[in-house]
Amino acid sequence: MVNASNRDIGIRLLIADDQALVRGALGALLELEPDLTVVGMAADGAEAVRLAEELRPDVCLMDIQMPGMDGVEATRRIREVSGGTRILVVTTFARPGYLRSALEAGASGFIVKDTPAEELAEAVRRVQSGLRVLDPALAADSLFDGANPLSDRERQVLRLAVDGRSAAMIAAEVFLSAGTVRNHLSAAIGKTGAANRAQAVRIALDKGWI
Repeated sequence: MVNASNRDIGIRLLIADDQALVRGALGALLELEPDLTVVGMAADGAEAVRLAEELRPDVCLMDIQMPGMDGVEATRRIREVSGGTRILVVTTFARPGYLRSALEAGASGFIVKDTPAEELAEAVRRVQSGLRVLDPALAADSLFDGANPLSDRERQVLRLAVDGRSAAMIAAEVFLSAGTVRNHLSAAIGKTGAANRAQAVRIALDKGWI
């Protein structure tokens, strides 16, 4: 991060990404712009919320998949604790479901990580000015992909089923009975059109529903 006393701070940025190399690279690229200053970096969603409340940045660049609290939930909470902070999701996972979830949580933009540096900087400026910025191909796909059909509980148990955990193991983690967990998994299988639990997990991941 650049010493704020060395130049006009301009747009104050918070970068949230669980990969240190990505955080550093994004920060270095954006600090080359005279009107952008990185004031904080977070390694997960919970830290992003804490720093947003403390630092009140103008824009937070938010990853989607992070340990613990993911980028969608972090976006929702930042909008609650620092309403003036705009959220620009910058992710590797170009999935329509993630786009919908991020926008519903209060994000102002959604772009992929291979966006050229100049376009990324311009996206930050547009978001900070109150405009919405969306990856055009992903926005088009989302129009035809449909909304996430899964309930909050169904998403929760499917996320926990990603690594093959049994219904009993999932039940212990979410404080439900194993039978209730099996019911949620069955509902998710039906809503995704899958043949089994593993296929339901794959479909939900591919569409960005979990």
